[in-house]
Amino acid sequence: MHAPVVVLQDSMKREQGGKVQRANIQAAKAVADIIRTTLGPRSMLKMLLDASGGIVVTNDGNAILRELDLAHPAAKSMIELSRTQDEEVGDGTTSVIVLAGEMLHVAEAFIDKKYHPTVICRAYTKALEDAVAVLDKIAMTVDVNDRATMLGLVKSCIGTKFTSQFGDLIADLAINATTIVGVEVGQGLREVDIKKYIKVEKVPGGQLEDSVVLKGVMINKDVVAPGKMKRKIVNPRIILLDSPLEYKKGENQTNAELLREEDWTVLLKMEEEYIENMCAQILKFKPDVVITEKGLSDLACHYLSKAGVTAIRRLRKTDNNRIAKACGAVIVNRPDELQESDVGTGAGLFEVKKIGDEFFTFIVDCKDPKACTVLLRGASKDLLNEVERNLQDAMSVARNIIKHPKLVPGGGATELTVSAMLKQKSSSVEGIEKWPYEAAAIAFEAIPRTLAQNCGVNVIRTMTALQGKHANGENAWIGIDGNTGEIADIKERKIWDSYAVKAQAFKTAIEAACLLLRIDDIVSGIKKKQAPGAGQGQSKPKIEEEGDADNDQLIPE
Repeated sequence: MHAPVVVLQDSMKREQGGKVQRANIQAAKAVADIIRTTLGPRSMLKMLLDASGGIVVTNDGNAILRELDLAHPAAKSMIELSRTQDEEVGDGTTSVIVLAGEMLHVAEAFIDKKYHPTVICRAYTKALEDAVAVLDKIAMTVDVNDRATMLGLVKSCIGTKFTSQFGDLIADLAINATTIVGVEVGQGLREVDIKKYIKVEKVPGGQLEDSVVLKGVMINKDVVAPGKMKRKIVNPRIILLDSPLEYKKGENQTNAELLREEDWTVLLKMEEEYIENMCAQILKFKPDVVITEKGLSDLACHYLSKAGVTAIRRLRKTDNNRIAKACGAVIVNRPDELQESDVGTGAGLFEVKKIGDEFFTFIVDCKDPKACTVLLRGASKDLLNEVERNLQDAMSVARNIIKHPKLVPGGGATELTVSAMLKQKSSSVEGIEKWPYEAAAIAFEAIPRTLAQNCGVNVIRTMTALQGKHANGENAWIGIDGNTGEIADIKERKIWDSYAVKAQAFKTAIEAACLLLRIDDIVSGIKKKQAPGAGQGQSKPKIEEEGDADNDQLIPE
């Protein structure tokens, strides 16, 4: 007798789940639409006002989404996607959002037809496995030591960025920097740590063409006693400390009772002798430069300058690590533990130069440095910030190729090949999963379609021609030249993509789409602010209906 009621409740629950999924899909599509126009070389720029009132002009997907303050939880999780992509491979932040948005968009039809989200997710996961298999099939290996190939590759990856107008400059800087800091880790593998050992110094002024990768380190510091200490030393012996060269102060309040007047003099003399001994221990190794992360007292400065030693104090820990890597020194914690092997002799030149109004210390011309500084010059701060963002992407691409030396075609060719192969395979997928699988295949076409839109060509004609050429999964190298919008052979135009970036983008996008599809309720644990005295009872957690989710502002005005 009670069976119909159960069925009714179940269908109501499913209906409500469908509402939440639709709201999530709408939110994800809204985020994708914000940055859809920034994909490709002819893309638009976005001008953002950040919290402190400054402006950022960029077309880097991650930089744009980082500044957005969205209310909807699904939209927030989309923003996380581009951050993940940025941290993992450093490029493809826009593609991943566009792809995830499209995957959810094609799933909407199945939600309306009362398909269960698990079925859709199963089909998507199968499509992802097949897509990665296609990637492996069309990928070609590249020789990491062939500089011309590497240059072309990095250049095509940052061809979509603002700095593409400066030609090879940024690609050159990126390859030089990553080649310097690459470390062999055995079995023919190289590890490149961009965050730790490559410092990007932005100095406004000069021209962008003056930017260089220094074979060593540059820091924004001057010597301690400018008149007395040398500002230029060839082949310096460098000692790095992270202990203070000043008298030790008591940890907490210290009281000393002095009975005689001479005791005070003795006390001062002890302080002086302590510092003198410390300096003597350092000077024993005949250094030319002493750099410490902590303080350096006037007296220590006097002893060092008397011995003709240049000193720099209060250096950042990260900078000190980079100097150690560049000149082969070891950072010492206590001066009395110094050994000859701790002295850095790898640097060719120590020099302090004045750029603009500030002094910068250069420790350059190092023998086999494992850290470097990229010095960026440019007309304005905004320009420099954008160049730095592009340089980070370029260095990430160079790092990815060094780690996984494989290439796939760019210009939407990869996505079209994957799409064609999946469409072919969909006929062999059994059961109800066939349709979502085919929809996932069509969703991959979002990337070339968006590229065509941003070039301003006839989208329908271009897409039809491309689909015809890719029909049987052949012509894997036919794609769109993002500058002209023509259908071209990507191999001839040298438009490449890194395999690691593409594979990561596909995985992140599809996994995120599956995650959002499987959400059937949004339960808010945030208490609404009440007027004083209104409703003393405890507020219950609120289950969001479709109406509420739709009313949330997706995009800040």
